[in-house]
Amino acid sequence: MLIGIDWGGTKIEGVALDRDGRELVRVREDTPRHDYQGCIRLIRDLIARIEREAGQTGSIGIGIPGSLEPRSRLGKGASSTWLLGQPVERDLREALGREIRVENDADCLAASEAVDGAGAGFNVVFAVILGSGVGAGIAVGGRAHHGPNNSAGDWGHNPLPYPTVSEIPGLPCYCGKTGCNETWFSGRAFEAEYTRHTNTSLKASEILALMRRGDHLARLLWSRYVDRAARGLSVVVNTLDPDVFVMGGGMSNVDEIYVDLPVALAKYTFSPVFETPIRKAVHGDSSGVRGAAWLWKEP
Repeated sequence: MLIGIDWGGTKIEGVALDRDGRELVRVREDTPRHDYQGCIRLIRDLIARIEREAGQTGSIGIGIPGSLEPRSRLGKGASSTWLLGQPVERDLREALGREIRVENDADCLAASEAVDGAGAGFNVVFAVILGSGVGAGIAVGGRAHHGPNNSAGDWGHNPLPYPTVSEIPGLPCYCGKTGCNETWFSGRAFEAEYTRHTNTSLKASEILALMRRGDHLARLLWSRYVDRAARGLSVVVNTLDPDVFVMGGGMSNVDEIYVDLPVALAKYTFSPVFETPIRKAVHGDSSGVRGAAWLWKEP
């Protein structure tokens, strides 16, 4: 069987699949935030639990919120900052006592959706994550594409394109730069924008509920959010022109994004037409963990 672990910033989830993708066991626990060694121990315990419940051992693929620097193999680019600079791959191997495969969680999402999800049948899949952070994974021919710097899909840390005067220089990002896409149209950024205008903290779902009831400010902030996301993705279209966008992360569950985003994107691409499908991830929150399991799937 194929075991996948999705090491997220808020939860760590595990799944066991058979070779045809049928789910055998699923487990899930809250992430011990800011406790690196606690996360390693929890992953070890979840895998033991999966194998005990399934009654068999399996290959292990693990998706992490960030990636591994290709020379040192230390964690980099993780919004879960307690992974930064850590020998993640080595520590997991030592804790588990066996061979594993470790990849970026967005790459796992892309691979999952390319194999048997919203990207199935497309050659180049750009899997967008609009969640607590902004990221992406790229799958080509059903396989995750990384690049020599292990940075493919890190568009969340590009600067916001075509900034207005009010958007310059932008907010500071945990990566050390300012004005990153992640600071403008992650789910947290959407919530923070509402707070800046009202001094009131609401979840994204609550702001969107206000918008649907006709609240003018909520509608304005949503339009601004979509416009910024469209600007960010226009660079992807102009550079890579993927065959399909597959949307993941909490903001991908907003139905309006599939109506509003294509129209906004068409205004910013170099081509006079925009024909790229924008689809919601079929496996939803499970795409990452399934993609981690697929790291051992034979071509």
